[in-house]
Amino acid sequence: MYLRANGFPVKAEDTEELAAIKRKHNVPSNLQACHTALVEGYVVEGHVPADLIDRLLRERPDIAGLAVPGMPAGSPGMDSAGRAEPYQVMAFDRSGRTSVFASR
Repeated sequence: MYLRANGFPVKAEDTEELAAIKRKHNVPSNLQACHTALVEGYVVEGHVPADLIDRLLRERPDIAGLAVPGMPAGSPGMDSAGRAEPYQVMAFDRSGRTSVFASR
C-alpha cells in the first residue's frame, strides 16, 4: 500500500458506505475519487502524493482536505503504465470552495 510504504500508519476499512463518508467530510462531488482517507483531521481523497500529505500536515492550512479527482496516469498507484499526465492536487474547505494546492 502506497501510504504505508511512505511511512503513514494505515488502518484500511472496506465499506459499502463510501458515499456517506464523503458527504460527512464535505468532499465536493467534482473532487470525489476511489479512495478516502482521514489523516490527522484532514480528508485525503484519491491518489494524493505522500509528499503533499506531509506538506499538508506541516503547514496545517485551514482546509478540509486534499483531493486528486479521477485516476490520472503518473499519480501514486497509477504509475504502472509508464506514462504520466499532468494533474492538479486540489484543496477544499468545508463549504466546498476549492483551490489548487499543487500541480504535478
